[in-house]
Amino acid sequence: MPYSPESILWDLLRDKRATTVLRKHLPGIVNAPLGAQLAYVPLAQVVELLDATKTDPAAQRAFFAALADLEHAPPPAPDAAETVTVPAADYEPATVARGSAHANWPTSAARWQPFEVELRGPSHGNPFTDVELTAEFRHGERTLTAYGFHDGDGVCRVRLMPDEEGDWTFRTTSNARSLDGIDGAFTCGPPPPGQHGPVRVHDTFHFRHADGTRHQPIGTTAYAWTHQGEELEKRTLATLAESPFNKLRMCVFPKAYLFNTDEPPLYPFEGSTEAGWDFRRPNPAFFTHLERRIRELGELGVQADLILFHPYDRWGFADMGPVAADRYTAYVVSRLAAFPHVWWSLANEYDLMTDRTAEDWHRTAEVVRRHDPHGHLIGIHNCMAFWDNTADWVTHSSVQRVDVYRTAENTDGWRQEWGKPVVVDECGYEGDIDQGWGNLTGREMVRRFWEGAVRGGYIGHGETYLADDEVLWWSKGGVFKGESPARIAFLRAILEDAPDISPLPSDWDVPVGGVQGVYHLTYFGANQPRYRTFVMPPGTRYHADIIDTWNMTITPTEGPHEGVFTLPLPGLPYIAVRLRAVSA
Repeated sequence: MPYSPESILWDLLRDKRATTVLRKHLPGIVNAPLGAQLAYVPLAQVVELLDATKTDPAAQRAFFAALADLEHAPPPAPDAAETVTVPAADYEPATVARGSAHANWPTSAARWQPFEVELRGPSHGNPFTDVELTAEFRHGERTLTAYGFHDGDGVCRVRLMPDEEGDWTFRTTSNARSLDGIDGAFTCGPPPPGQHGPVRVHDTFHFRHADGTRHQPIGTTAYAWTHQGEELEKRTLATLAESPFNKLRMCVFPKAYLFNTDEPPLYPFEGSTEAGWDFRRPNPAFFTHLERRIRELGELGVQADLILFHPYDRWGFADMGPVAADRYTAYVVSRLAAFPHVWWSLANEYDLMTDRTAEDWHRTAEVVRRHDPHGHLIGIHNCMAFWDNTADWVTHSSVQRVDVYRTAENTDGWRQEWGKPVVVDECGYEGDIDQGWGNLTGREMVRRFWEGAVRGGYIGHGETYLADDEVLWWSKGGVFKGESPARIAFLRAILEDAPDISPLPSDWDVPVGGVQGVYHLTYFGANQPRYRTFVMPPGTRYHADIIDTWNMTITPTEGPHEGVFTLPLPGLPYIAVRLRAVSA
């Protein structure tokens, strides 16, 4: 049966012959955003949506004529479902003495920093799947269990992030006799200067570090920055060091997408693009590189919001089957959970990964929680359909806008719906590419940041300016080209000088956030009034500042003010008014 206008795009994308026709007649559809978003749409609708064909009937006829010569490829034979490997109790013979592996660990550690036990053990068979290793760490009456991981060449590691000062002990358990029953001890001292521990949810909608220090997430996105080679990756780190951003969304896996079609220097599994991948053998060099970059982010004070899965894939990493997916998840979490500045994002645009069900995502979350003794933050990110962020394992929402225009305006409603912090990780991108999500002006990006902030949420930045070398920040990192980062830095300084902001009773035309009777932040957005009358309960006096959020100025007014008062405004867009109660 030949292909026809009623055939769905997915059938062509999995047929190499038909993909050749697609590349010729519908350039850009293969390994591009629309390839995922239109996967199950009939071809008759696809050609009506693409610029190259929607107004060109001759191009449409040529496309369908080329397809008519091809018969539908038979569905690929399903791979035999992989079953869980149960490590054998006799992996090493009884002649091997228990606990005989060479072990090395420091005698001291710093609070909230990675502590590592290195074990040089067996390497026969496949130690990635054949060896099971855990360590039970004790501090007083508390016990934490950390999972070990194989790091190649017979080296196994177990990592912990000790969260209390004092004396700790540990004991290993393994089916490999040489790794079993190794005892040790160390002393945990104070954290290094400036280190405050992992970020936790605070007061339902906000964030604090473990030591109580406030964390104000000001995020950005560079999905595939760790897959770009030394020079560009160092440039990205240098840019972050000078930026206002203290959280970075990033993928573990490489990404196949617009402006990101090059092959990565390293792959996460043994194998090749030609021969396929052995999902039972992670590539230690890949993960060593990844964790080095994560360490460097921590040195800059940047939280690594690590995306475990995503749909933009041409290598097969997005669909490795449930057993392999769970094994990979356990491996990543076991390696990285001891880093204090890691957040887990189960997926970017989970709803485009159509081979995975809701039950699959719940299971992945359980794998993360089981292998993370430190309880790092967990979220999952949508494309079109919101995840049920009331799920018990979701610590905070990680939201993409689902409307071209309204995005941060929904923040206060999402807070009420989910009862959790709202992080709008993808409100759109400042840039000039042809995709509607990637050509916001700097002014609109900054407006969305302010809009979300006064509504009690946390907005994320991204940048997609065209470049001849196809180095766009949102994908590969590099340097900023837009106007918003400096203005976001200005906003960050204002927010860090404010209490945690929650939505306050607002007038019909402007949002207000802050703390009732203490701190009020009113944002006028694109409106440009010449004055505003404020009606405040009598008995409290306020200092009032006029904030030009674009020109980055703060102008105090004569005051203080009390009750009903009118403030003159500059008649410009993007103005905010800050009212701060006068100390008694």
